[in-house]
Amino acid sequence: MFKEFCDFLCSDTDKFITVEVNPPHGASIDGLIDDIRKHNLHEKISGFSCTDNPLAKLKMSGVLSAIKIQQEFGKPVIATMSMRDKNKLSLQSTLLGANDFDLRCILALTGDPAKFSDQPEVKGVVERDSSLLLSIIYHLNNGVDYSNKVLTPRPKPIYPFAVANSYARDNKKLQKRMIKKLNYGARAIITQPVYDLEGAKELLEIFDEARELSIRDTAKEAQLVLGQFPIVSTRTANFINDKVPGIHVPKEIIDDMNLAAMDGVEKEKEVGYNISKAIFDDIMTEHGKVHLMTHNRFDLCAKLIG
Repeated sequence: MFKEFCDFLCSDTDKFITVEVNPPHGASIDGLIDDIRKHNLHEKISGFSCTDNPLAKLKMSGVLSAIKIQQEFGKPVIATMSMRDKNKLSLQSTLLGANDFDLRCILALTGDPAKFSDQPEVKGVVERDSSLLLSIIYHLNNGVDYSNKVLTPRPKPIYPFAVANSYARDNKKLQKRMIKKLNYGARAIITQPVYDLEGAKELLEIFDEARELSIRDTAKEAQLVLGQFPIVSTRTANFINDKVPGIHVPKEIIDDMNLAAMDGVEKEKEVGYNISKAIFDDIMTEHGKVHLMTHNRFDLCAKLIG
């Protein structure tokens, strides 16, 4: 399933769409699974991803949630693993356990700082940035642990993914980070949300150059997956543009949303959806590889995909 998933991702002709699932602040993911099934979303996409306590807020385990979603729908799930909460021992142990449950696509993140947590006096671990996790996966794929001790039995192949900003004032720095992740073996890089076609084209050019500059053979077939976070309100558009590093929302979109808000909530939603749909369609036509993030708005995902 996973080799086919990654082969499909690497194809130049196939449309590839993944949808992010945020596990609940609770002890069951069944409600989200029911909502996915209600909108028949699993039939419209290539796979899912599961987050790992974003913003350091307590949620159900991303890895265990990913295993359950994968078993429910028979679709590959990319499980996010954050460096914030785990050391080398925990990371390897989790990867080996997940491997036995056939969870083998891993998105490596450094993770949001522990200071943002909703839990008292949380301390981050963060032995290193996400390159450590990519390095651990490289070792496991060679049949050894991080200390080069042979693993028996050997793990099934693990497919590492990484992330990148969608905007930077210095594109050379952005490209340098991409090259680093490709050199550590990332099979794909998922970007932060992109809000205009020209920005998407620029990212693709930067990534193509990064592939050529990488020393790793796996980089030659690596792909860029463009993030999409639909704008549903003026407040969201302004917050993303002003407060979230590595993302840029064009002034034209901000202006359109501010004007729409003056005519009421329904107009605001209508304009926001139309803008988001146009961006989604343009990027699917240009590149065809998209990762949708909607805070579990699976109805909105299904509507955008059509």
